[in-house]
Amino acid sequence: MTHTTDVIHGHIATHIFEDDGRFPNNPNLPVLVYKGALHLHPGDEIDTILELFKKNNWENSWKDSVFDYDHYHSTTHEVLGVFCGTADITLGGPEGTCVELVRGDVVIIPAGVAHKNLKCSHDFLCVGAYPEGKSYDMKNGNEEDREKIIREIASIPIPSTDPVFGSEGPLLEYWKKKPVDFT
Repeated sequence: MTHTTDVIHGHIATHIFEDDGRFPNNPNLPVLVYKGALHLHPGDEIDTILELFKKNNWENSWKDSVFDYDHYHSTTHEVLGVFCGTADITLGGPEGTCVELVRGDVVIIPAGVAHKNLKCSHDFLCVGAYPEGKSYDMKNGNEEDREKIIREIASIPIPSTDPVFGSEGPLLEYWKKKPVDFT
């Protein structure tokens, strides 16, 4: 029996993170946390999330946990969709905000925003993906050419679709096209 994943416009939390001197973060694009956005059925496989993201043009996906050290991506935005377990994810660097993620939650992380797995259950598993299948890099906040990295982050386009809700998604409202100014 095949189930389709129900997508629910549930509670959306937003978080803006300023440059903290180590991590550029993203002062204009908020992290979006969609609590309970994916109504996963008991028989659903993790590929259900992967396929939803792919349908909405978020690809280059992986299935795993989240790294347990602060890192960010300067080349693309990222989405994480939780399949099972729980995790406390720190956003914005060491002085940022901790969010608890559970099955069905989705977090969309703008380029430049530091994130790390502070702690998780032994069964925590999520899907990560990137708009238009963009390649991602790994930055740890100790890069020497910071100004170049900040310019690179500022040049990344707003995705054309929300990874969960497609062309009608909240991401498009929260991330309205506006110039990114890191000054």
